[in-house]
Amino acid sequence: MVKGKIHSIESMGLVDGPGIRTVVFFQGCKLRCLYCHNPDTWNKNTGLTITSEELVNKIIRFKPYFEKSGGGVTFSGGDPLLQPEFLLDCLKLCKKNNIHTAIDTAGYGNGDYDEILKYTDLVLLDIKHINNEGYINLTGQNIEGLNLFIKALKRSNSRVWIRHVVVPGITDSEEHILALASIIKDKIPNLDKVELLPYHTLGVNKYEQLGISYKLSELNPMDKKKTIQLQTLLEKNIK
Repeated sequence: MVKGKIHSIESMGLVDGPGIRTVVFFQGCKLRCLYCHNPDTWNKNTGLTITSEELVNKIIRFKPYFEKSGGGVTFSGGDPLLQPEFLLDCLKLCKKNNIHTAIDTAGYGNGDYDEILKYTDLVLLDIKHINNEGYINLTGQNIEGLNLFIKALKRSNSRVWIRHVVVPGITDSEEHILALASIIKDKIPNLDKVELLPYHTLGVNKYEQLGISYKLSELNPMDKKKTIQLQTLLEKNIK
């Protein structure tokens, strides 16, 4: 019986894959993104301890709601790849119950990617930055972890949605977006969708509650009109 740590379960996710999704937020993340809005999921040792069987039984209860919409379950976080054994067992149990599976990840975990992706219908891959220096400045880790996961993606049949947070003054230039388009065209297989997500400040109060310094406190939310313009530019250059 495989046990894992989760933060919470959302029963009506509408932006975490196709259809209505049950979203399970795992504990634990190796990255410390400057704009992270879930710092309460960083620590792998906190949260609710649950077995894979117990968790999937909870997910099955929501099946009548998400199944009609073409939805399913999305394992998010934190980063679900940080608990590979637990994630893999959950994915296998979901597939036994004919549930569409997705993982929402930055591609930064603890391995076993090939096996995990066998049971993953969709990967929502968050590409944090376009080069190693930018990746380190934004997340505290180098880009090699992401590259390892992308290599596994290329060996898999999982469909892929790419996500990228547009942060004013950091990832919002046209040059940056064109470089991102080049990476997506060259490296990402089985692509179905790309989404630029405007930086927001909705999670800042969590930092205060946790006694953590928020390093982007002087930054305003990303302009949504500019984000739409950059989205158009990105889509035009990955066709």
